[in-house]
Amino acid sequence: MGTVKLVVVMMITVGLMVEVSRAISLCDMNDEGLEACKPSVTQPDPVDPTPQCCEALKGANLTCLCSYKNSILLPSLGIDPTLAMGLPAKCSLDMPSDC
Repeated sequence: MGTVKLVVVMMITVGLMVEVSRAISLCDMNDEGLEACKPSVTQPDPVDPTPQCCEALKGANLTCLCSYKNSILLPSLGIDPTLAMGLPAKCSLDMPSDC
């Protein structure tokens, strides 16, 4: 009986994670902005950022974004932290000096 409860709890947890990732706002970037940038920060074949991605990144809190560079949150969303930290430069934006 304990195994069944564990499986149910795990399924609920995974379901909640999927829903949260669909409606997430991260560092003042909404879901649309995150989706526009995701191909540029996802391995194995990242692409150059689109104008929509760069526009979304212009409105993002880059200091906040820096705080996630060593976090497990970005990889859990399929985002490569190293690529994410390099994205502002590709959009001609400056990262904060303390990043």
